Amino acid sequence: MMSPDFSHAQWTKSSHSQQATDQCVEVAAVQHFHLARDSKDPHGSVLAMPSTTWAAFITAVKHGTHDL
Repeated sequence: MMSPDFSHAQWTKSSHSQQATDQCVEVAAVQHFHLARDSKDPHGSVLAMPSTTWAAFITAVKHGTHDL
């Protein structure tokens, strides 16, 4: 099975990132996946999930399921 190619992802910094403390999350959508990474380590690990899983995650966050 071939891995999806994420090399052309157009990364966007989260509007909720705290720029003063440099704690930033970047997200991108490529093929049928949504991606997330730490902006301080752009060549590090990338969290990739199918778009349907991402949509369920975002809905759960908006409903307070994942509040910290």
